[in-house]
Amino acid sequence: YVDAGEWNRVLEALRWATDYFIKCHISPNELYGQVGEFSTNSEHWGRPEDINSTRPAYKIDTEHPGSDLAGETAAALAATALVFKSEDKDYSELLLSHAEQLYDFANKHRGLYNDAIKGATEFYESTDYGDELTWAAAWLFKVSSKRYYLDEAEHYYMQFRLKERPNEFFYNKKVAGVQVLLAQLTKRQDYVEAGKAFCNFTVLNQQKTPKGLVYIDKIGTLCHAANVAFLCLQLADEGVNADLYQRFAKQQIDYMLGSSGRSYVVGYGEKYPTRPHHAASSCHMMPEPCTWTEFGLDRPNPQILYGALVSGPDENDFYQDKREDYVYNEVTLDYNAGFQSAVAGLRNLQLKGISLLR
Repeated sequence: YVDAGEWNRVLEALRWATDYFIKCHISPNELYGQVGEFSTNSEHWGRPEDINSTRPAYKIDTEHPGSDLAGETAAALAATALVFKSEDKDYSELLLSHAEQLYDFANKHRGLYNDAIKGATEFYESTDYGDELTWAAAWLFKVSSKRYYLDEAEHYYMQFRLKERPNEFFYNKKVAGVQVLLAQLTKRQDYVEAGKAFCNFTVLNQQKTPKGLVYIDKIGTLCHAANVAFLCLQLADEGVNADLYQRFAKQQIDYMLGSSGRSYVVGYGEKYPTRPHHAASSCHMMPEPCTWTEFGLDRPNPQILYGALVSGPDENDFYQDKREDYVYNEVTLDYNAGFQSAVAGLRNLQLKGISLLR
């Protein structure tokens, strides 16, 4: 990001998100986790500025806990505190304070957030919280160096049986991320082997499309592939199967950027998605109206959603650029997270003079 001249924008984006999390964390044991109703929101197609329906807010607290949500928010704040340590010490300490409070809340008051916030189950169901507790503790150790957090992470790693090989790495299953992070923090061989088992299986044995994309799920196909690419690049940095994992990551990201015959990143390349399933970008500039009419129009979105990674193709590399079909054309924040991190990792290898063309 520094080499691209984007570092200040990275800091702005991080601060925007963590400022929001801080506002949602209104007391040590209270965290707002959802604004609006999924059922009501799904009835609206148009600009977010045009939404005029009631948008209730839902929280987790000691009576309605959500260890997964509180733990993941703690991890996000701790990781961002690490970034700001050398940029803004006071802000870093503020983030760490909230992260520690949220971790304590998640740890002492156990439960799944979608039991507390009922509407979340249909769209963002959480199946367990052990990985989030471990994830949060590991990140808190990384930023604070307090041995207590590492001890907690290692205890939960065993308690929740996180050494077993997962099949994916995404927002609801962070086990592979926990394995790699603990390998980085401790250099212990059992963590290294756990991460290696995940990467080896995905790289060597996981189903792939005819053109070579690793295929894990029909929803968020590219997201899953990019997440694995990023995570295995992290393990490669530890000297584990570096050549194999780096080549794999490059091949997966190249597929998304155009080696497959088309780009799956909006605004990038000669043949990219022009109709992402994204309401605001389907609208003309105000004051032109934007309704479900725009949803069904067979024309490119008037606003180019630069950089957005769409869900992607099916197991046979088939893809259709249709706004109505979210299976192929959905865009989300978590779809982009692993992708752009993997791109940054590959660029970092270039800057180090490591060629992946051999």
